[in-house]
Amino acid sequence: MRLLDYFKSTRNNNSASTAKDRLQVIIAHERQALRGPDYLPALRRDILEVIKRYIPVSEKQLELHVEQEAGYEVLELNVTLPDEEKIAS
Repeated sequence: MRLLDYFKSTRNNNSASTAKDRLQVIIAHERQALRGPDYLPALRRDILEVIKRYIPVSEKQLELHVEQEAGYEVLELNVTLPDEEKIAS
C-alpha cells in the first residue's frame, strides 16, 4: 500500500500544481487587461471635449478601449449620439 499512497500523493500534487499554474496565468492576464496606457483618461477627456463642441453628449455616452492585436494597438471609440430632436432643442 505504500507504493499506492505515493502515486496518490503525486497525482494530487500534480493536480494542485497544474491548478496553481493555471491560476497564475489567469491572474497575469487580468492584470494586463487592467493595466491600460496612462494617457487614456486624458485622451478620453480631450475627445469628449471636442465632440461636445458640436453635439451635446455626456461622458456616459463615450466608450474608449485599447486592444493589442498582432504587435500593434487598436483604439476603439464608440459614441452614442443623441437623436436629432434633442440636438435641435
